[in-house]
Amino acid sequence: MATSADITAGEGTDSKSIIAHRGASAHLPEHTLEGYALAFGMGADYIEPDLMLTKDGVPVALHDRTLDATTDVADRFPDRAREDGRSYAVDFTLEEIKMLRVRERVDPSSGGLLYPERWENTHDALVLRVPTLAETIELVRGLNRTTGRRVGVYPEIKFSSWHAEQGYDFEAVVLKTLRDYGFTSKNDPVFVQSFEEGSLRRLRELGCELRLVQLIGGGRAFDRYCTAEGLDRIAAYADGIGPSVTRILDSDGTLIDDNFLVREAQARGLVVHPYTMRADAVPKGADSFGNLLEAVLFRAGADGVFTDHTAETVDFLRNRANAGSRDD
Repeated sequence: MATSADITAGEGTDSKSIIAHRGASAHLPEHTLEGYALAFGMGADYIEPDLMLTKDGVPVALHDRTLDATTDVADRFPDRAREDGRSYAVDFTLEEIKMLRVRERVDPSSGGLLYPERWENTHDALVLRVPTLAETIELVRGLNRTTGRRVGVYPEIKFSSWHAEQGYDFEAVVLKTLRDYGFTSKNDPVFVQSFEEGSLRRLRELGCELRLVQLIGGGRAFDRYCTAEGLDRIAAYADGIGPSVTRILDSDGTLIDDNFLVREAQARGLVVHPYTMRADAVPKGADSFGNLLEAVLFRAGADGVFTDHTAETVDFLRNRANAGSRDD
């Protein structure tokens, strides 16, 4: 298999960046060191850990505020849920969270696996734990040293304002960890992302010079960012946008508003990394994973994508590049 350095790199080239969404999450449970390592081996350019804080203020890789959907917290700590019946990561120390086993994500509405076709009961033989941000960086740095690659990390600060209500300065904690590992400038292989503008502005207040990405959800609350004025606003504090793919492609597979969002963001010097490309959840208008990637990366011209399916995305880019070379 071609390495990502052959076909993506994403560092000052005309290529496309592959961002491993929560690790190799189509193949192993999300946010585990094993999943991150697999995504690295598949050819990712960036490993994406979502971040939450523990009770003792350690950033750990979790997508949810609660532990219920992806760990065995209810079995391990049956009496620690809040009044709403859910167990919040911020109520547990790192030592306690390290006692939990990570499992494939459960759909809270049904109690079954959210993506049952991805996993066939073999996970019971694996003991997977919640990693810290530091452990994630150590893993990626170690693999970079042994392979000669320059894979980066792409952490997302989750629920910043909610953490502030709990008494934590999330941005200061994350920034200190990144600085401890020498990540200080836009030249470093790091993006920090958030759905909350205030979180990214707080990082700038703290002197953060890393590349920042404003995530743009599909809901109406984010419409304000999808205008010329909104993109001007983002360009004042961030280096890129991470829009939902529903902001790029209509349900019939056509580009929305003549590709306004991608075109105008890039005109302002913002990179565009849409989320989330899934081979097992392709929008109807795209028909296939390859068509989805072609539309987002080449018709729309996005600079990279978040994907659950790193290997399939690498294969798509490799095959496309090979087909192009045969046509020359």
